[in-house]
Order: sequence, then C-alpha cells, then structure tokens
Amino acid sequence: MDHTPSRKQLTHDRIVETAARTLRRTGFDGVGVADIMHQAGLTHGGFYAHFASREALLAEALEHAGGESAQRLQRAIAAGRARGLTPLRALVEGYLSESHLKALEAGCPVAALASEMSRQPEAVRQVAAARIQSLLAAVDAALPEGCAPGTAAAVAGQLVGSLQLARALGDTAQGRRHLATARRLLLEQFEAPRSGVR
Repeated sequence: MDHTPSRKQLTHDRIVETAARTLRRTGFDGVGVADIMHQAGLTHGGFYAHFASREALLAEALEHAGGESAQRLQRAIAAGRARGLTPLRALVEGYLSESHLKALEAGCPVAALASEMSRQPEAVRQVAAARIQSLLAAVDAALPEGCAPGTAAAVAGQLVGSLQLARALGDTAQGRRHLATARRLLLEQFEAPRSGVR
C-alpha cells in the first residue's frame, strides 16, 4: 500500500506548519488567512479548498504546534534521562532551557498563547484545553511518587509562567538568570540535594 501523501495533503500540511509557526510568534490575532497563504507560497483563493474557516485553521495549527512541542519535550526528557537525570530534572531543564527561551516559533504553545486562549472560539478553546492537559500529564509523569493531588498543575503553572516572564525579559542576561533561578527553585522543592548535581 502506497502511503505517499497526496499533493493536496502536502499543501495542507505546509499551510498548517506555516500557521503553527506564525501562531506561536504573533499570537492568534497575527494569523491572517492571506498572510499565511502568502508565506506558504500559495494564493489566497486556495485556502477554502483546505479549511472551512480561519477558526478551523487556528484549531489545527494549535494542535500541530502542541504535538510538535510535546515531542520536543519528550526528546529532552529522554536525553536528560540518558545523562542520568531524574525525570523531573530532565523535564525542568528541558522546558526552562535557554534554547526554549529563544524558540518563539517552535516552543510550547501553552506558554506562547495561554493568556489569549480563553478568548478564542469554542473549537480553538477545546484544542487549547487538550494541549494544557497534555502538558499536565507530562509533568505528572515526571513528578516523584507521593506528591499531593494538584501538584502537576502547580508545577506546570510555574514552568509556563517562568518561561513567559523570561521571554518578556528577552534573550538577555536577565532573562537567562530568571530561567536559571526558576529551575533551581523548582528542583529544590522536589529533589533531595545530591552531591555533584547542579
């Protein structure tokens, strides 16, 4: 069986990928149909062959961005585990990394868009809620056993908020210091000190 994507599917994927990058960089209001189609090298008129509405594009772009982010986070956790880190340390160091600080077009859409999510149409809010639940599940899986109920939500809030504040400060010494402090304080809450570990 041939699993080669059709030309229409490849074009659809290109539009979604372009919108996902733009969404994280500029927010929901920055995703205009004409601009996305232009960036994807396509004509404006071809949009409705792929999507029923701008809302449908936003929902799919957010889903795509969230899937990419989840995969990137899982790779960071696996790499940290391979270096002997605990799951939580690997997650915290991956999420609150300087590379994530810089990755405006490729980073976590929850951190990029959280303050805007509640104002979006229902279909987009549903995808946003699923992305948040995915982040909570990743945090919960990384926490040490015996944490109180609700700990994953509190830790996820610290991760997202710390990244947002660092990005507001910019890729500067101050922004990087903020991330380093957030990493240290988060890990001090949940990991016993171990000699030779930062």
